[in-house]
Amino acid sequence: MSDESTMPEIGGRRPIPIMLEGGKSYWWCACGRSKSRPFCDGSHKGTAFTPVEYKPAAAEEAWFCALQALGEKTDVRRQSQKTLMNASDA
Repeated sequence: MSDESTMPEIGGRRPIPIMLEGGKSYWWCACGRSKSRPFCDGSHKGTAFTPVEYKPAAAEEAWFCALQALGEKTDVRRQSQKTLMNASDA
């Protein structure tokens, strides 16, 4: 695979606040190429990336990470003042 298909693009430099519906699936863009950031629009096709599902149990405001190029997996969202965590810690 080429570097283009294995390296994410920077989707943005700040987390994106979104009001979410409880019980609904949201698919976070992991490649940084989506025009519907922070959510996937299928732009990852042909790359090594797949979107990440987040499904809140109840309605909430979540802050989605837009900096895909961190070089490590991060939690795709954070609430209020909580810091982003490594997905393996969740």
